[in-house]
Amino acid sequence: LQRSIHGLFVVGSVRCVYVTAVIFAGANAVAVRFTVEELDPFWGAAIRFAAATAIFAFIVLIRRLPLPRGRTLAGLLIYGILNFGLSFGLIYFAISEVTAGFTMVILALTPLLTFIFAVLHRLEPFRWRALLGALLALAGISVAFAGQSGGGAPLWAVLFMVGGAACFAEATVVIKKLPPVSPITANAVGMGVATLLLLTLSLVAAESWVLPAQPATWTAVLYLILFGSVALFYLVVYIVQHWTATASAYLIVLAPFITVPLAAWLLDEEITAGLLLGAVLVVAAVFVGALSGGIGQPEGKKAPAAEST
Repeated sequence: LQRSIHGLFVVGSVRCVYVTAVIFAGANAVAVRFTVEELDPFWGAAIRFAAATAIFAFIVLIRRLPLPRGRTLAGLLIYGILNFGLSFGLIYFAISEVTAGFTMVILALTPLLTFIFAVLHRLEPFRWRALLGALLALAGISVAFAGQSGGGAPLWAVLFMVGGAACFAEATVVIKKLPPVSPITANAVGMGVATLLLLTLSLVAAESWVLPAQPATWTAVLYLILFGSVALFYLVVYIVQHWTATASAYLIVLAPFITVPLAAWLLDEEITAGLLLGAVLVVAAVFVGALSGGIGQPEGKKAPAAEST
């Protein structure tokens, strides 16, 4: 009975965390739109992750969390390069050439790519249900944003976006394969190495290293640091450690349905009928691929106690 009650508590808490992470991730897209209006892409991303790294590192120090070593450290460095450095580097650089709608269509590939990578890494068995859910999610996003797709987007920008989705997917698999580690430590290391990579890319691109001048940009940057980076990616690592890699990846599929209403309010963007139909397909996809058949249930390997406090 005690195990059953504990299991129900974990399932409920992880799903609450999941919903919160979706909200933060959805608002991120709007905040990034504000920042790229004033800041160069690599530099804007570097500011965000540098500040978030400092916050995570400070928490590691005051809580005296153990520092990763050996295989865990190497894995976290790879996770940071993929999940924060390469992915955001590719997406930030290409986002000016690809519309927000078409970006979401491409990033909807993430659950499918995560499933494929998880199978290739022998992290998860092949499940027709997970594959069906991922394909249904892609169809839902495609329908939802069909009227907003960037038909004239250059091929290189589209490939960059696909590369960003692939980096997100592989990073999810990498963090899932690592021994249990605090999300605080994981993100301190991951965002730290990503900041160095993004600053290098910024130097190569000869970007201007200036601080924001507009109040709206400052507000967006502060949101991205505190909620879009520190809070969001703490929750993401927590979710990945308690759910399967494939189920965790559905975050990026649901996020646009927070982005679009928020963008309609703040940026006067239109909410189309296609979005409503796509929302139905995506909700069905999440149920099929992540919540039914035990795919999204908590797993036996749990995070250490330090992670849940």
